[in-house]
Amino acid sequence: MSRPTLADALKRSSIVHDRRAIETAISAMSVRIRNDFAGSVPVYLTVMNGGLPFAGALALELGARGLDLEFDYLHASRYRGATSGGEVTWKHRPATPLRGRRVLLVDDIVDEGHTLMAVREWVRGQGAQDVRIAALAVKAHDRCVPGLVADYSGLVVPDRYVYGYGLDYYEQGRNLPAIYALDEE
Repeated sequence: MSRPTLADALKRSSIVHDRRAIETAISAMSVRIRNDFAGSVPVYLTVMNGGLPFAGALALELGARGLDLEFDYLHASRYRGATSGGEVTWKHRPATPLRGRRVLLVDDIVDEGHTLMAVREWVRGQGAQDVRIAALAVKAHDRCVPGLVADYSGLVVPDRYVYGYGLDYYEQGRNLPAIYALDEE
């Protein structure tokens, strides 16, 4: 079975947030994060692959505001190219010791939160002093894992299939400079 194409998806989609809205949201988030982490150098853990575009943009905004970061990444997924999740699979765990550290997990979206919950619990289990979540987007629904919220979020997206700016459509479109939603059928 061949995967659907990004070109076909774009024909059936609408822009939910354009690049300007995304950049404005990231800038506003960076002020809150800088204020909350002032006086520390947090471990900045990018959740791959989806978190990469957002994490890069947010890191530059934080640097412009004088907050130093210690970079590392992790790769955990429930999707592996599919559109619905299964068990959490770890592809890479961070090498930076987390015991006693303040940690900022940076990801593209909080949808239902299963992967982020597993990641956050693992980081806590490594002895992190404080673990916070920054997500570019939060999906508008009430199906999130209890107890999982983004401490910092920039945008709300509809309860539809969304992609772009880190979010994928069958592993495609992560580098689109806007967030799209498939039109409802």
